[in-house]
Amino acid sequence: MTTTAHNSAASDQSSKGPITDAEIFEAHEGGKLSAELTSPLQTQRDLSIAYTPGVAKVCTAIKDEPQLARTHTWTGRLVAVISDGSAVLGLGDIGPAASLPVMEGKCALFKSFSGLNAIPIVLDTNDTDEIVETIVRMAPTFGAINLEDISAPRCFEIENRVKEALDIPVMHDDQHGTAVVVLAALTNALRVVKKSFSSVRVVVSGAGAAGVAVVKILADAGVNDIVVLDSKGVVESGRSDLTETKQFLAESTNPRGIAGGIGEALDGADAFIGVSGGTIDEAHLANMADDAIIFALSNPNPEVVPDVAAKYATVVATGRSDFPNQINNVLAFPGIFRGALDADASEITDDMKLVAARAIADLVGDDLEPGYIVPGALDSRVAPAVAEAVEKSALEAMAER
Repeated sequence: MTTTAHNSAASDQSSKGPITDAEIFEAHEGGKLSAELTSPLQTQRDLSIAYTPGVAKVCTAIKDEPQLARTHTWTGRLVAVISDGSAVLGLGDIGPAASLPVMEGKCALFKSFSGLNAIPIVLDTNDTDEIVETIVRMAPTFGAINLEDISAPRCFEIENRVKEALDIPVMHDDQHGTAVVVLAALTNALRVVKKSFSSVRVVVSGAGAAGVAVVKILADAGVNDIVVLDSKGVVESGRSDLTETKQFLAESTNPRGIAGGIGEALDGADAFIGVSGGTIDEAHLANMADDAIIFALSNPNPEVVPDVAAKYATVVATGRSDFPNQINNVLAFPGIFRGALDADASEITDDMKLVAARAIADLVGDDLEPGYIVPGALDSRVAPAVAEAVEKSALEAMAER
Protein backbone atom coordinates (compact mmCIF):
# COMPACT_ATOMS: atom_id res chain seq x y z
CA MET A 1 0.00 0.00 0.00
CA THR A 2 1.47 3.36 -0.98
CA THR A 3 1.77 6.50 1.06
CA THR A 4 -0.75 8.20 -1.23
CA ALA A 5 -3.36 5.55 -0.49
CA HIS A 6 -2.91 6.05 3.22
CA ASN A 7 -3.66 9.75 2.94
CA SER A 8 -7.05 9.63 1.25
CA ALA A 9 -8.35 12.49 3.42
CA ALA A 10 -5.66 14.85 2.17
CA SER A 11 -6.11 13.77 -1.46
CA ASP A 12 -9.90 14.10 -1.15
CA GLN A 13 -9.47 17.64 0.17
CA SER A 14 -7.11 18.62 -2.64
CA SER A 15 -9.37 17.14 -5.32
CA LYS A 16 -12.15 19.50 -4.30
CA GLY A 17 -9.91 22.55 -4.26
CA PRO A 18 -8.81 24.70 -1.33
CA ILE A 19 -11.21 25.18 1.57
CA THR A 20 -12.67 28.68 1.50
CA ASP A 21 -13.63 30.96 4.39
CA ALA A 22 -17.22 30.99 3.13
CA GLU A 23 -17.35 27.19 3.24
CA ILE A 24 -16.01 27.17 6.80
CA PHE A 25 -18.42 29.77 8.16
CA GLU A 26 -21.39 28.18 6.41
CA ALA A 27 -20.58 24.81 8.00
CA HIS A 28 -20.42 26.36 11.48
CA GLU A 29 -23.54 28.51 11.19
CA GLY A 30 -26.02 27.35 13.83
CA GLY A 31 -23.38 25.15 15.43
CA LYS A 32 -22.32 21.61 14.62
CA LEU A 33 -24.48 19.76 17.16
CA SER A 34 -28.13 18.99 17.88
CA ALA A 35 -30.06 16.79 20.32
CA GLU A 36 -32.14 13.91 18.99
CA LEU A 37 -34.81 11.72 20.59
CA THR A 38 -34.20 8.04 21.14
CA SER A 39 -37.80 7.34 22.24
CA PRO A 40 -40.83 8.36 20.14
CA LEU A 41 -43.22 11.07 21.30
CA GLN A 42 -46.05 10.61 18.84
CA THR A 43 -48.95 9.48 21.04
CA GLN A 44 -50.38 10.17 24.46
CA ARG A 45 -49.05 6.76 25.54
CA ASP A 46 -45.56 7.74 24.41
CA LEU A 47 -45.79 10.93 26.43
CA SER A 48 -47.03 9.09 29.54
CA ILE A 49 -44.08 6.68 29.33
CA ALA A 50 -41.33 9.19 28.50
CA TYR A 51 -42.57 11.89 30.85
CA THR A 52 -45.25 12.04 33.52
CA PRO A 53 -46.46 9.79 35.08
CA GLY A 54 -44.10 7.07 33.83
CA VAL A 55 -40.88 8.95 34.44
CA ALA A 56 -41.57 8.99 38.18
CA LYS A 57 -41.10 5.22 38.29
CA VAL A 58 -37.59 5.56 36.91
CA CYS A 59 -36.77 8.50 39.20
CA THR A 60 -37.80 6.46 42.25
CA ALA A 61 -35.76 3.48 41.09
CA ILE A 62 -32.67 5.65 40.62
CA LYS A 63 -33.17 7.17 44.06
CA ASP A 64 -33.08 3.66 45.55
CA GLU A 65 -30.31 2.40 43.24
CA PRO A 66 -28.21 5.36 41.97
CA GLN A 67 -26.23 3.18 39.57
CA LEU A 68 -29.37 2.85 37.43
CA ALA A 69 -28.77 6.40 36.23
CA ARG A 70 -26.02 5.01 34.01
CA THR A 71 -28.40 2.63 32.22
CA HIS A 72 -31.74 4.44 32.38
CA THR A 73 -30.59 7.95 31.44
CA TRP A 74 -28.05 9.02 28.86
CA THR A 75 -25.39 9.49 31.56
CA GLY A 76 -23.62 6.24 30.71
CA ARG A 77 -23.02 7.47 27.17
CA LEU A 78 -22.52 11.17 27.87
CA VAL A 79 -19.19 13.00 28.04
CA ALA A 80 -18.70 16.59 29.16
CA VAL A 81 -16.11 18.41 27.06
CA ILE A 82 -15.00 21.22 29.38
CA SER A 83 -12.68 24.16 28.75
CA ASP A 84 -11.95 27.65 30.02
CA GLY A 85 -10.58 28.68 26.63
CA SER A 86 -7.12 29.39 28.00
CA ALA A 87 -5.00 27.25 25.63
CA VAL A 88 -7.00 26.64 22.46
CA LEU A 89 -5.18 24.91 19.61
CA GLY A 90 -2.44 27.28 18.47
CA LEU A 91 -4.57 30.31 19.30
CA GLY A 92 -3.73 30.58 23.00
CA ASP A 93 -5.99 32.22 25.57
CA ILE A 94 -8.96 33.26 23.43
CA GLY A 95 -11.61 32.89 26.14
CA PRO A 96 -14.60 30.59 26.62
CA ALA A 97 -16.94 31.88 23.90
CA ALA A 98 -14.28 31.79 21.19
CA SER A 99 -13.34 28.25 22.22
CA LEU A 100 -16.87 26.90 21.67
CA PRO A 101 -16.38 25.93 17.99
CA VAL A 102 -13.48 23.72 19.05
CA MET A 103 -15.46 22.13 21.87
CA GLU A 104 -18.39 21.53 19.53
CA GLY A 105 -15.99 19.92 17.08
CA LYS A 106 -14.65 17.67 19.80
CA CYS A 107 -18.19 16.58 20.66
CA ALA A 108 -18.86 15.87 17.00
CA LEU A 109 -15.78 13.64 16.91
CA PHE A 110 -16.99 11.74 19.98
CA LYS A 111 -20.31 11.04 18.29
CA SER A 112 -18.89 10.22 14.88
CA PHE A 113 -16.05 7.95 15.95
CA SER A 114 -17.27 6.29 19.15
CA GLY A 115 -21.03 6.75 19.18
CA LEU A 116 -20.84 8.64 22.47
CA ASN A 117 -22.91 11.74 23.13
CA ALA A 118 -20.91 14.76 24.28
CA ILE A 119 -21.81 18.27 25.37
CA PRO A 120 -19.48 21.29 25.09
CA ILE A 121 -19.19 23.32 28.29
CA VAL A 122 -17.08 26.47 28.47
CA LEU A 123 -16.47 28.14 31.81
CA ASP A 124 -16.08 31.88 32.25
CA THR A 125 -13.30 31.61 34.81
CA ASN A 126 -9.61 30.75 34.93
CA ASP A 127 -9.66 30.17 38.67
CA THR A 128 -8.60 26.62 39.49
CA ASP A 129 -10.83 26.30 42.55
CA GLU A 130 -13.88 27.59 40.67
CA ILE A 131 -13.29 25.25 37.73
CA VAL A 132 -12.89 22.21 39.98
CA GLU A 133 -15.95 23.08 42.05
CA THR A 134 -18.08 23.65 38.94
CA ILE A 135 -17.08 20.35 37.38
CA VAL A 136 -17.68 18.40 40.57
CA ARG A 137 -21.12 19.96 41.07
CA MET A 138 -22.28 19.17 37.53
CA ALA A 139 -20.75 15.69 37.46
CA PRO A 140 -23.97 13.73 38.21
CA THR A 141 -25.16 14.63 34.70
CA PHE A 142 -22.22 12.93 32.98
CA GLY A 143 -20.59 9.55 32.60
CA ALA A 144 -17.14 10.99 31.94
CA ILE A 145 -15.24 14.28 31.83
CA ASN A 146 -12.97 15.33 28.95
CA LEU A 147 -10.91 18.38 29.96
CA GLU A 148 -9.83 20.39 26.96
CA ASP A 149 -7.58 23.35 26.14
CA ILE A 150 -6.79 24.39 29.71
CA SER A 151 -3.38 26.01 30.08
CA ALA A 152 -0.46 24.55 32.01
CA PRO A 153 0.38 24.31 34.82
CA ARG A 154 -3.23 24.74 36.04
CA CYS A 155 -4.36 21.80 33.90
CA PHE A 156 -2.31 19.36 36.00
CA GLU A 157 -3.87 20.43 39.29
CA ILE A 158 -7.37 20.63 37.83
CA GLU A 159 -7.20 17.13 36.38
CA ASN A 160 -5.75 15.63 39.55
CA ARG A 161 -8.30 17.27 41.83
CA VAL A 162 -11.27 16.36 39.63
CA LYS A 163 -10.06 12.75 39.39
CA GLU A 164 -9.74 12.56 43.17
CA ALA A 165 -13.22 14.00 43.70
CA LEU A 166 -15.13 11.88 41.18
CA ASP A 167 -15.58 8.17 40.51
CA ILE A 168 -16.01 8.53 36.74
CA PRO A 169 -13.41 8.62 33.95
CA VAL A 170 -11.62 11.97 33.72
CA MET A 171 -8.92 12.82 31.18
CA HIS A 172 -7.26 15.99 29.93
CA ASP A 173 -7.01 15.10 26.25
CA ASP A 174 -4.36 17.69 25.41
CA GLN A 175 -2.08 15.75 27.71
CA HIS A 176 -2.99 12.10 27.46
CA GLY A 177 -4.62 11.85 24.05
CA THR A 178 -1.53 13.39 22.51
CA ALA A 179 0.75 11.12 24.52
CA VAL A 180 -1.10 7.96 23.50
CA VAL A 181 -0.85 8.71 19.79
CA VAL A 182 2.79 9.77 20.11
CA LEU A 183 3.57 6.43 21.76
CA ALA A 184 1.72 4.53 19.04
CA ALA A 185 3.59 6.42 16.34
CA LEU A 186 6.96 6.01 18.03
CA THR A 187 6.32 2.29 18.48
CA ASN A 188 5.99 1.84 14.73
CA ALA A 189 8.68 4.37 13.84
CA LEU A 190 11.12 2.32 15.91
CA ARG A 191 10.01 -0.77 14.01
CA VAL A 192 10.90 1.01 10.78
CA VAL A 193 14.39 2.02 11.92
CA LYS A 194 14.94 -1.19 13.91
CA LYS A 195 15.63 0.47 17.26
CA SER A 196 14.27 -0.31 20.73
CA PHE A 197 12.61 1.70 23.47
CA SER A 198 15.34 0.78 25.93
CA SER A 199 18.19 2.04 23.74
CA VAL A 200 16.69 5.05 21.99
CA ARG A 201 17.55 8.64 22.93
CA VAL A 202 14.49 10.89 22.79
CA VAL A 203 14.33 14.69 22.89
CA VAL A 204 10.99 16.29 23.82
CA SER A 205 10.69 19.99 23.03
CA GLY A 206 7.94 21.45 25.20
CA ALA A 207 7.36 21.10 28.93
CA GLY A 208 3.68 22.00 28.97
CA ALA A 209 0.64 19.75 29.18
CA ALA A 210 1.43 17.56 26.17
CA GLY A 211 5.16 17.42 26.83
CA VAL A 212 4.77 16.23 30.41
CA ALA A 213 2.30 13.52 29.39
CA VAL A 214 4.51 12.37 26.52
CA VAL A 215 7.47 12.04 28.88
CA LYS A 216 5.43 10.01 31.37
CA ILE A 217 3.98 7.59 28.85
CA LEU A 218 7.32 7.06 27.08
CA ALA A 219 8.96 6.30 30.40
CA ASP A 220 6.15 3.85 31.22
CA ALA A 221 6.75 2.21 27.83
CA GLY A 222 10.43 1.65 28.61
CA VAL A 223 12.28 4.67 27.20
CA ASN A 224 15.22 5.28 29.52
CA ASP A 225 16.89 8.31 27.93
CA ILE A 226 14.64 11.35 27.57
CA VAL A 227 15.80 14.97 27.48
CA VAL A 228 13.16 17.70 27.84
CA LEU A 229 13.46 21.33 26.74
CA ASP A 230 11.40 24.41 27.48
CA SER A 231 11.86 27.91 26.08
CA LYS A 232 14.97 28.40 28.24
CA GLY A 233 16.78 25.19 27.31
CA VAL A 234 17.22 21.75 28.76
CA VAL A 235 15.09 21.11 31.85
CA GLU A 236 17.79 19.98 34.25
CA SER A 237 18.42 20.09 37.97
CA GLY A 238 21.06 22.81 37.71
CA ARG A 239 18.44 25.42 36.86
CA SER A 240 16.93 27.61 39.58
CA ASP A 241 13.82 28.70 37.66
CA LEU A 242 11.93 25.40 37.57
CA THR A 243 8.28 25.06 38.51
CA GLU A 244 7.13 22.07 40.52
CA THR A 245 6.22 20.22 37.32
CA LYS A 246 9.52 21.02 35.65
CA GLN A 247 11.39 20.01 38.78
CA PHE A 248 9.71 16.61 38.45
CA LEU A 249 10.87 16.43 34.84
CA ALA A 250 14.41 17.38 35.81
CA GLU A 251 14.52 14.63 38.42
CA SER A 252 13.00 11.92 36.22
CA THR A 253 14.72 12.58 32.87
CA ASN A 254 18.11 13.55 31.41
CA PRO A 255 20.15 10.59 32.71
CA ARG A 256 23.32 11.81 30.96
CA GLY A 257 23.15 15.22 32.65
CA ILE A 258 22.94 17.30 29.49
CA ALA A 259 22.83 21.08 29.91
CA GLY A 260 22.37 23.84 27.37
CA GLY A 261 19.90 24.14 24.53
CA ILE A 262 18.43 22.27 21.60
CA GLY A 263 21.82 21.82 19.95
CA GLU A 264 23.25 19.94 22.92
CA ALA A 265 20.07 17.91 23.34
CA LEU A 266 19.84 16.80 19.70
CA ASP A 267 23.51 15.77 19.41
CA GLY A 268 23.28 12.00 18.83
CA ALA A 269 19.53 11.88 19.52
CA ASP A 270 17.49 9.15 17.85
CA ALA A 271 14.11 10.89 18.06
CA PHE A 272 12.79 14.43 18.33
CA ILE A 273 9.23 15.08 19.53
CA GLY A 274 8.10 18.68 19.22
CA VAL A 275 5.09 19.94 21.17
CA SER A 276 6.41 23.43 21.79
CA GLY A 277 5.36 25.78 19.03
CA GLY A 278 8.99 26.81 18.50
CA THR A 279 11.29 26.30 15.53
CA ILE A 280 14.37 24.12 15.11
CA ASP A 281 17.53 25.23 13.34
CA GLU A 282 18.31 22.82 10.52
CA ALA A 283 21.95 22.69 11.57
CA HIS A 284 21.00 20.97 14.83
CA LEU A 285 19.08 18.24 13.01
CA ALA A 286 22.23 17.30 11.11
CA ASN A 287 23.79 16.11 14.38
CA MET A 288 21.07 13.57 15.15
CA ALA A 289 21.82 9.85 14.97
CA ASP A 290 21.48 7.82 11.79
CA ASP A 291 17.92 6.71 10.96
CA ALA A 292 16.52 9.50 13.10
CA ILE A 293 12.83 10.08 13.85
CA ILE A 294 11.28 13.56 13.83
CA PHE A 295 7.77 14.26 15.12
CA ALA A 296 7.16 18.00 14.58
CA LEU A 297 3.67 18.27 16.04
CA SER A 298 2.97 21.94 16.58
CA ASN A 299 -0.01 23.29 14.61
CA PRO A 300 -0.42 24.93 12.25
CA ASN A 301 3.34 25.44 11.92
CA PRO A 302 5.54 22.41 12.70
CA GLU A 303 8.83 22.98 14.50
CA VAL A 304 10.49 21.92 11.26
CA VAL A 305 8.74 21.50 7.92
CA PRO A 306 8.62 17.92 6.63
CA ASP A 307 10.77 18.39 3.53
CA VAL A 308 13.58 19.77 5.68
CA ALA A 309 13.11 17.13 8.37
CA ALA A 310 13.29 14.40 5.73
CA LYS A 311 16.88 15.40 4.94
CA TYR A 312 17.96 14.15 8.35
CA ALA A 313 15.31 11.65 9.45
CA THR A 314 14.04 8.34 8.14
CA VAL A 315 10.59 8.84 9.68
CA VAL A 316 8.85 12.22 9.82
CA ALA A 317 5.43 12.99 11.33
CA THR A 318 3.42 16.14 11.98
CA GLY A 319 0.07 17.08 13.46
CA ARG A 320 -1.28 18.19 10.08
CA SER A 321 -3.65 16.30 7.81
CA ASP A 322 -1.95 17.43 4.60
CA PHE A 323 1.28 15.52 5.31
CA PRO A 324 1.88 11.79 5.84
CA ASN A 325 1.86 10.41 9.40
CA GLN A 326 -0.59 12.75 11.07
CA ILE A 327 -0.40 12.36 14.85
CA ASN A 328 -3.95 13.29 15.78
CA ASN A 329 -5.71 12.93 19.14
CA VAL A 330 -8.82 11.65 17.37
CA LEU A 331 -7.05 8.30 17.10
CA ALA A 332 -7.11 8.02 20.90
CA PHE A 333 -9.80 9.80 22.88
CA PRO A 334 -13.03 8.43 21.31
CA GLY A 335 -11.98 4.83 21.86
CA ILE A 336 -10.47 5.46 25.28
CA PHE A 337 -13.66 7.02 26.63
CA ARG A 338 -15.87 4.44 24.91
CA GLY A 339 -13.88 1.57 26.40
CA ALA A 340 -13.88 3.12 29.86
CA LEU A 341 -17.63 3.72 29.77
CA ASP A 342 -18.36 0.25 28.34
CA ALA A 343 -16.49 -1.23 31.30
CA ASP A 344 -18.23 1.12 33.75
CA ALA A 345 -14.74 2.12 34.89
CA SER A 346 -14.26 4.71 37.61
CA GLU A 347 -11.05 6.11 36.09
CA ILE A 348 -8.74 6.10 33.09
CA THR A 349 -5.54 4.42 34.20
CA ASP A 350 -1.99 4.50 32.88
CA ASP A 351 -2.41 0.92 31.68
CA MET A 352 -5.47 1.91 29.65
CA LYS A 353 -3.38 4.54 27.88
CA LEU A 354 -0.62 2.04 27.15
CA VAL A 355 -2.99 -0.56 25.70
CA ALA A 356 -4.71 2.17 23.68
CA ALA A 357 -1.39 3.11 22.11
CA ARG A 358 -0.63 -0.53 21.40
CA ALA A 359 -4.02 -1.02 19.76
CA ILE A 360 -3.43 1.96 17.46
CA ALA A 361 0.06 0.80 16.55
CA ASP A 362 -1.07 -2.77 15.87
CA LEU A 363 -3.48 -1.62 13.17
CA VAL A 364 -0.45 -0.92 10.99
CA GLY A 365 0.75 -4.33 9.84
CA ASP A 366 2.66 -5.44 6.76
CA ASP A 367 1.99 -2.06 5.15
CA LEU A 368 4.27 -0.35 7.66
CA GLU A 369 6.64 2.08 5.95
CA PRO A 370 8.33 5.42 6.76
CA GLY A 371 5.32 7.29 5.36
CA TYR A 372 2.74 5.19 7.18
CA ILE A 373 3.33 4.56 10.88
CA VAL A 374 -0.17 5.30 12.26
CA PRO A 375 -3.65 4.81 10.83
CA GLY A 376 -5.32 7.81 9.25
CA ALA A 377 -7.63 10.01 11.32
CA LEU A 378 -10.68 8.70 9.43
CA ASP A 379 -9.77 5.01 9.72
CA SER A 380 -12.95 3.38 11.05
CA ARG A 381 -11.01 0.51 12.64
CA VAL A 382 -9.30 2.68 15.22
CA ALA A 383 -11.94 3.64 17.78
CA PRO A 384 -13.40 0.10 18.09
CA ALA A 385 -9.92 -1.40 18.48
CA VAL A 386 -8.95 1.14 21.14
CA ALA A 387 -12.29 0.76 22.95
CA GLU A 388 -11.95 -3.02 23.05
CA ALA A 389 -8.40 -2.83 24.44
CA VAL A 390 -9.32 -0.22 27.06
CA GLU A 391 -12.44 -2.08 28.15
CA LYS A 392 -10.45 -5.29 28.56
CA SER A 393 -7.80 -3.49 30.61
CA ALA A 394 -10.45 -1.92 32.84
CA LEU A 395 -12.32 -5.18 33.41
CA GLU A 396 -9.11 -7.05 34.23
CA ALA A 397 -8.12 -4.35 36.72
CA MET A 398 -11.53 -4.49 38.38
CA ALA A 399 -11.40 -8.29 38.58
CA GLU A 400 -8.09 -8.11 40.44
CA ARG A 401 -9.44 -5.82 43.15
